[in-house]
Amino acid sequence: MLVRYWQPWREIDTLRRQFDQLFDSVASSDSFDWTPAIELKDTGNELVVRAQLPGIDAKNLDVQVMRNAISLAGEHRQEQRTEEHGLFRTEFRYGKFQRVIPLPVEVQNDQVKAEFKEGILSLTLPKVEQAKVVKLNLADTGGALEAGTEAPQA
Repeated sequence: MLVRYWQPWREIDTLRRQFDQLFDSVASSDSFDWTPAIELKDTGNELVVRAQLPGIDAKNLDVQVMRNAISLAGEHRQEQRTEEHGLFRTEFRYGKFQRVIPLPVEVQNDQVKAEFKEGILSLTLPKVEQAKVVKLNLADTGGALEAGTEAPQA
């Protein structure tokens, strides 16, 4: 019969090396999946959308506004780094991102006001005016009424 002694420190060391390899492979990947945090506020006549985009240049940002959604896409580019500055580790996230933000109401996408200041993108989106409901009274007109005219008052 073969007797094997359990060596927990060797197994823990193996597990530690496997975790280190896993984290190193994730850290060296250029495709971090992240999405910017947003804030959506309804002020009555308009919607205000704010997105946190720290460290991203305006030239690396693509914003598209549709009537019922906003598409944000961009890239946080990694700087060239050298070991002479003493950088041993970085936790900054680099890479591309894309996020589509559905809007609760339709907006006038040709009248958007945008501001990008200190890593915060602010979009002011005027709402589409609701179509007015017009009640037609066909009983008093004999069944014929043109659009845009009012029924005669009795």
